[in-house]
Amino acid sequence: MTNSSSSSVVPRHVAIVMDGNGRWASKRFMPRVVGHKHGVDALVRTVRACADRGIEYLTVFAFSSENWKRPNDEVSGLMSLVLDTVAKHLAGLAEEGVRILIVGDRSAVSDKVRSAWERAEQATRHNARITLSVAFNYGGRWDVMQACRQALAAGLAPEQLTEEQLGRYMALSHAPDPDLFIRTGGEVRISNFLLWQVAYSELFFTECLWPDFGEAELDAALDDFRRRDRRFGGVQALQAQPAPLTAA
Repeated sequence: MTNSSSSSVVPRHVAIVMDGNGRWASKRFMPRVVGHKHGVDALVRTVRACADRGIEYLTVFAFSSENWKRPNDEVSGLMSLVLDTVAKHLAGLAEEGVRILIVGDRSAVSDKVRSAWERAEQATRHNARITLSVAFNYGGRWDVMQACRQALAAGLAPEQLTEEQLGRYMALSHAPDPDLFIRTGGEVRISNFLLWQVAYSELFFTECLWPDFGEAELDAALDDFRRRDRRFGGVQALQAQPAPLTAA
C-alpha cells in the first residue's frame, strides 16, 4: 500500500517538549541549571539539524506557565540563561537563516528579557530557512483563552467565530499546525503544550533526556513519522477484491 509515509516525506513543522534537563544534571550530581545550559546546546544542534533536513518550522517548549512554581534559584537561572543564549547564539543562527519568534505571555518577564527577545526577533525577521518559535511562559489553555479574548475584542459575534477565525488569534498563527510532536525525557503526555495545534499531530515519545538529544534521535523520530499513515479522520480506500467463485 502506498501512502504519505514514503521515505521522501519531511514534516513541515516539528514541535518539541524539551524535557529532562534537570534529571540529566541530577544524574551527574550537578545543579539543575547546568542541565538547562546543556539543553540550550541541544536546541542549537536541533535547529541546525532540522534546517538541514528541510523542516520549515520548529517550535519548542522552553518555559511553561506552570514553571514559575519551580524553586526561585532555578527560575532566575533560566531567565539569566535567556540573556546568555541570545548573546552567545543569536549572531550565528541569524547568519544561518533562522527566524526567531517568541510565543507566550510576555507580561511576567523582566524588561531585560523582553528586550533580548525583541532583539532576536528584529535581527532575524527577514530570515526564511527555518522559523524557530520558542514558547516561553506559554500554556495551551492560556493560548486558547487569549485567542478568544482577542476575537471578542475585535468585535466578532458568536455566529461569526469559526475554527479558522479563532486560529488567526492563536500564538502560533504564523505557522501551520505541527505535523510531528516530540517529547523527550520519558514522560508520555502533552503537558498543556499547543493543545489547539496538535489535534492531528503525530506523537513521538523518547526516553532520551533533552541535553542528549541530537541528529540520531531526531532522525529516529522522523523515520517513525514516515511510517505513519496520516488519514486526518478519513479512511484508506481498499483495493477492490475479485468476487469469490461460486459453485454452478
